[in-house]
Amino acid sequence: MLEAAFWGFVGGFALLVGAVLGLRLGARQRLIGLVMAFGSGVLISALAFELTAEAFDQGGTDAVAIGLAAGALAFFAGDWVVDRRGGEHRKRSGGEQSGGSGAAIVVGAMLDGVPESMAIGISLLGGQGVSAAVVAAVFLSNVPESMSAAAGLRTAGRSVRWIMGLWLGVALLSALAAALGYGLLGGASADAKAFIQAFAAGAILTMLADTMMPEAFEHGGRTVGLLTVIGFAGAFLLSTIE
Repeated sequence: MLEAAFWGFVGGFALLVGAVLGLRLGARQRLIGLVMAFGSGVLISALAFELTAEAFDQGGTDAVAIGLAAGALAFFAGDWVVDRRGGEHRKRSGGEQSGGSGAAIVVGAMLDGVPESMAIGISLLGGQGVSAAVVAAVFLSNVPESMSAAAGLRTAGRSVRWIMGLWLGVALLSALAAALGYGLLGGASADAKAFIQAFAAGAILTMLADTMMPEAFEHGGRTVGLLTVIGFAGAFLLSTIE
């Protein structure tokens, strides 16, 4: 579990890196959009080849279909609650968070990070060590997420201490989520592991479509398509040489 927690924190540490960049660079929205596009492509590759494909190999079509649907619905429901309570703009870079609830922004940030961190812990269950592709995907997607949000939160009037405290908390929660993903499923059946892998993939994909990709296209323009493919291809190649 300690190894899973360590790698979960590595992925979560990217949130702190992104927050520092966002605070220093400010809301350079085109840059943020392009980085988000690259991170989205990396994460799509990881959830397709490291989570969904592995889930299919272990549990077959039923586990994948049910897991994807459950993960998507769970994230959608949680995100809907967060949005209703004032956290709908938590990842925006233009300061739209000014009218949002601080608690909802915190909960929303945690909601976004937990499925990715669980995926890191789950990747250790095969006994071959952590998946470098999954860790890289989570790390590279977390940087633009917090970069965008930190710039927006600062524009909205949040203090640097509040912003860094938020992302430190999410990074620590990421370590815990990775440890739980590994510890709770260590003795689980192949079908149960497959379901959880597909569940994480469904939640992550829903998060991407709902938050990261619209923000990337809005600020990055047409170039985001190319950068998304570059991120996808790079992560896929990384997964083939593990």
